[in-house]
Amino acid sequence: MPKSITRSYSRYSRDATALLGGLIRAARKERKLTAQEVADRAGISRGLLQRIEKGDLKCEIGAVFEVATIVGVPLFEADESALSRHLSRTREKLALLPKSVRKKSKTVRDDF
Repeated sequence: MPKSITRSYSRYSRDATALLGGLIRAARKERKLTAQEVADRAGISRGLLQRIEKGDLKCEIGAVFEVATIVGVPLFEADESALSRHLSRTREKLALLPKSVRKKSKTVRDDF
């Protein structure tokens, strides 16, 4: 069994995932959906849904976004058309940037 990697997360990241998990849980309960119903619709286990709602940082981001969408938690401050425009602008911007970033190599001065 491979060793698990111990990561430290910033307080902001921990608070943000706890907030998103709480919003997901509140929205699920407001819609009177059981954990099993949401898990089935998202194609995940009930245990993973419980971890998402607790704000576990190790959950797959795709699963978290899918669950948020299912229960109606908005992920961004935009509607779908605005989100599509932002996505296309971001892709255009990324196309102009270099494909990889490398640190400049130091030249060795060996002329003694």
